[in-house]
Amino acid sequence: MATEFLLNGRSQNFDGDPETPLLWVLRDHLGLTGTKYGCGIAQCGACTVHLDGKPRRSCVTPVSMVAGKKVTTIEGADTRVARAVKDAWVTIDVPQCGFCQTGQVMTAIGLLSARPKPTDADIDAAMAGNICRCATYGRIRQAIKDASKAMGGRA
Repeated sequence: MATEFLLNGRSQNFDGDPETPLLWVLRDHLGLTGTKYGCGIAQCGACTVHLDGKPRRSCVTPVSMVAGKKVTTIEGADTRVARAVKDAWVTIDVPQCGFCQTGQVMTAIGLLSARPKPTDADIDAAMAGNICRCATYGRIRQAIKDASKAMGGRA
């Protein structure tokens, strides 16, 4: 039985093992490679997507769990908040290698969608577990603050 879900605004069907991690459905079956494989145990954040508008680690999410739900990947993140976050990331040149950045961006979008004027503690709590091997954490924090400011603190 196929798993049906909405992906980046379009209906999708996956006719495979319902226990297949969403990450592999996105990358291997649908060709959306923006979502990265990092650890496979939901500890690094590189595979973060949005499930019904909330950040979710796709490496440990069986595709069956997204049946009838809305999945957004970095390729489909195009809300006002997403544009502000992406613009801030580019403006201050956040990434070095860039591998973790799609997960960082998706988590930041989730944070600012829920808390348009986050405190440092809010940022720390939301971004905890998103690992950046290049240690661009200071620029990530600044980009989140800049995106919030650009939106006038309103999602």
